[in-house]
Parts: sequence; structure tokens; C-alpha cells
Amino acid sequence: MHLANDFSELFTIASLISLLTLSVLEIVLGIDNIIFISIISGKLPKAKQVKARTIGLMLALIMRIALLFSISWIVSMKEALFFIADFGVTGRDLILFSGGVFLLYKTTIELHNKIQGYDEENMKVKKISFNAIVMQIVIIDIVFSFDSILTAVGLVTNLLIMIIAVIIAMIIMMLFSGKVSDFINLNPTIKILALSFLLMIGIVLVLESFHEHIDKTIIYISIAFSFFVELLNGRMRKKEAKRNIDRNNDPRDII
Repeated sequence: MHLANDFSELFTIASLISLLTLSVLEIVLGIDNIIFISIISGKLPKAKQVKARTIGLMLALIMRIALLFSISWIVSMKEALFFIADFGVTGRDLILFSGGVFLLYKTTIELHNKIQGYDEENMKVKKISFNAIVMQIVIIDIVFSFDSILTAVGLVTNLLIMIIAVIIAMIIMMLFSGKVSDFINLNPTIKILALSFLLMIGIVLVLESFHEHIDKTIIYISIAFSFFVELLNGRMRKKEAKRNIDRNNDPRDII
């Protein structure tokens, strides 16, 4: 792939359609990344959360662009490094498995703390440092970046379109990551739903490391439906709370 040739083909109708399609897909594939970054950065003081999210997404952008310039290396990672019986283990399998186990571990701990009713103030543990948060973001970024890049390579061959699509997706995610983070952290039930989604993604990563392909469209549709149902539940709870307040303040109840 040569950038000069790619640039000359950039403004054709087919290329613009490919750019739009790939940008949308990159945003969709980045949803799990945003959720993880939002939850993990929520452990920091409010003043540092924006910085952590920005650094996390910037690192994801840098890694994805770097990986795009190493497409031949990424493709070679689909070749077996060694065999266990008849199963060929590739570099991609090792990354997906490690990332999946890491995501399962972190999400399970977070879910346990929430179910037990712990919060950041009353947990008698050492405060997690900013650098530790950033390092966890980097680890999961690497895993999600491989998924993103393999999708891009499968859709288009124009390297410049891939780079622009990744940049567009990251800019949009940076613009909305704060709102997503605040919404998740202010709504406990939504946070549980988001953690369950990450748990599902962790399982999918482990299964894919064993060459069991899972259609992510089904996962995203399922989580979107669950999210919609939870929004309805939240609206119902707010209306019920308002009715209770109005009932308690009703002057006819005063003797």
C-alpha cells in the first residue's frame, strides 16, 4: 500500500462510501473500549478522570495507526506459532486469550464489589494510582485494536481510508466519552449492565482465541435491547418516586 496512490483514490464515490462505512464500524467496535475506559477511570478523583480518558483514547488512536502501518505483521500473526495436538496457536490467539482473561478478571472483581455494595470510599484497599489506570487502559486497548484493525483490513485496501476512519471514530469517541462515563457512573443499574457487557466481551475474546467465531452483531443487538429496557425501567422508577413525593406532600394528608 502506498499513501500517494491511496490519496489519489480517496475522493472517489466508492472510497467515500468505504470511509463512511468503516468509520461507523470503528465507532461501534469502540463502544466496549469506551465502556471499559469509563468504568476504570471512574476509580480516579473526578479531576483526573477526563485526563485518564483522553490519554486512554489517544493511546488507542496511536496504536491503531501504528498497527495499520504494520498490516503485513498483523496478517502474519494469524499463522500458527506452535501446535497443541492438532490446534495451531497463533500470535493473535495469545493476544485475544490474554486480553479476554484480563477483561474477565477485572470485570468480575468490579461486579463483585458492586453486588456486595462496596464503593470507592468504604473499600479498605490501597487507592489505585493514575499510572496503574492508564496501564490497564493500554492493555485492553491493544486487544481491542487488533479486532478493529482486522475488521478494517477485511473491508478496504486503501491505507489512507483506514487511517482517516480510525481518526474520525476516535474524535467522536473523545467528544462523547465524558457523557458516557458520567451516565454510567451516575446510574448504578446501567453500570451493572455495562459490566455484564464487558464480561460477555471477555468470554467472546477467549472463545475467539480458540477459533470459535462469534457474530458480534448479535451481542451488540442484545446489549442495545437490554439498554433500552433498562432506560424504560429507569423512567418508571423516576415516575414512581415523583408520585411518592407528590403523595407525601399532598396537603389533604395533613391532619
